[in-house]
Amino acid sequence: MKNVQLAKLWDALHSSYWFLPGIIALGAVILAFVMITLDRTIGFDGLSWIYTGGPDGARAVLSAIAGSMVSVAATAFSITIVALQLASSSFGPRILRNFMRDTGNQIVLGTFIGTFIYSLIVLRTIYGENYNLFVPHLSVTIGLILAIASIGVLIYFIHHASTIIQASHVIEGVSQDLDQAIARLFPDRIGLNPPEHKLHLGEIPPAFELQAYLIRANGNGYLQAIDNQKLMEIATQHNLLIHIKSRPGKFVFQGNELAMAWPSERVNRKLTQQIEQVFILGKERTDQQDVAFPINQLVEIALRALSPGINDPFTAIRCVDRLCAGLCHLVQREFPSPHRYDDDNKLRIIAEPVTFAGMVNDAFNQIRQYGRSDAAVTIRLLEAITIIANYTHNPQDRENLRRHADMIKRGSHEGLPEEQDRQDVQEQYHKALQALEQDHETDSLSK
Repeated sequence: MKNVQLAKLWDALHSSYWFLPGIIALGAVILAFVMITLDRTIGFDGLSWIYTGGPDGARAVLSAIAGSMVSVAATAFSITIVALQLASSSFGPRILRNFMRDTGNQIVLGTFIGTFIYSLIVLRTIYGENYNLFVPHLSVTIGLILAIASIGVLIYFIHHASTIIQASHVIEGVSQDLDQAIARLFPDRIGLNPPEHKLHLGEIPPAFELQAYLIRANGNGYLQAIDNQKLMEIATQHNLLIHIKSRPGKFVFQGNELAMAWPSERVNRKLTQQIEQVFILGKERTDQQDVAFPINQLVEIALRALSPGINDPFTAIRCVDRLCAGLCHLVQREFPSPHRYDDDNKLRIIAEPVTFAGMVNDAFNQIRQYGRSDAAVTIRLLEAITIIANYTHNPQDRENLRRHADMIKRGSHEGLPEEQDRQDVQEQYHKALQALEQDHETDSLSK
């Protein structure tokens, strides 16, 4: 597994508006000094395609480029702020993190700033006195090329800024985060799973909850990640059995239970601090180890679309479609066992399990509650269950889908005043039941 500390640092840098623009600006500084050195040592007066004007013309060109880049950068920054405000009001403040991570905006801002810095550095080297005449022709030419490239970047930015605030683009971006989180975390082999996923009851001490050493959080924040590899090393090295009491995505208060370690006599203050450092807290949730986070983001977009102030069921339906695709992807994955074994097949860690039923609850509960008075959203929820049923082979997962289908049908009877709408929902409900029962009959015949 990747070092979670480095992964968190990279996520923080990737979500900032200073890191990539700063790298580009540093590259512009290096490019400026390299070009000036080439002009001083080699000279390119004989080439026809480079700038051949005098010092006054070079100053005017570079001054115009620098001044225009400052204006364009300020305009681009203003447009970005407006886009962030629109995204926050339309899709929710938690979506802003996705906009901050947009590489296109960061490259645009870095290009304008880099061109401005390059022009300033080259401008200071131009001398027009007769006894000390120096015009960096190649450097000025590169400045012109950067200015032309910046025009192309500006055109791209105008198109990009008008695209990223569209609902379809935002929903697709969150859906891609969900797919990547599923592919990254399921399956995620941490230690060794028990043979045939069966746990021997004798491996957990009977008085574990009473005798284990309780490790509490020393701060507040969202549990962003757990360094499972480091925790396994600690448990193996000190011959411990550790029960993790929370999972990534949950908010942890100072003093909350993080883990329990057994036997307690092997745990000292230094070891407690090492275990505490395994749990990484932050100001907000991330999808690094929290697959429910992008699901919650899609649900939030759908709920805002269903609110009376916006009343946009089509956006909610798009979110349901993406949730359906994500759950179809998820149900085909192997969920890691909460019981994790070391190389000697000895139980070391008991984790809080992530279940398919929990993910379905996160995806459907609130949309079902807020969309019960909208026939189109209700029918699409049942259609999603019908599609997911075709990929679901676990009886418990099918039963959970059946439970949601029942709740959706009951909610529609209470929320839809029109009889024909209720009949349409009832028809789709029967299709969902047929898909679930058909899958059950196929499993029975295979046995």
